Amino acid sequence: MSVTLTVQDKLTLRTAAYGAVTLMAAAGAAGRPHRAATDGSIALYSATGLVGHVLAEKSKGMDLNGTSVAGLADRVLPALTAAMTLLKEQDPAEADNFRRTVVIAVEAAGRAHQGGPGPVMAETARKITEALDAA
Repeated sequence: MSVTLTVQDKLTLRTAAYGAVTLMAAAGAAGRPHRAATDGSIALYSATGLVGHVLAEKSKGMDLNGTSVAGLADRVLPALTAAMTLLKEQDPAEADNFRRTVVIAVEAAGRAHQGGPGPVMAETARKITEALDAA
């Protein structure tokens, strides 16, 4: 199956995936946010298939800045659902690939916190998974 993604579609995928990692790093800010961001980003960069190609592209236009975790979540969680929806419509296998990739990146980010993810990071991971599964 041939998948055709627009520039906006690709931006949505990158915002969703990198946003999930950023959200995990922000949720664990009292721990090691830079390590969480690095480990999660490495997991995303290691993706394969169409998803891997999209995530490896230079990202312009992603807005992952904010003054609060809530503000970031307001952009990232809907982007995760939108990314899953558009991939399911075009190629369900790539939707599964995207979901697995994001879940692995979230787990990698969570492990960066000394002693494993605390309750805030665990709850953030749950919300991310819920957004992925809402599509």
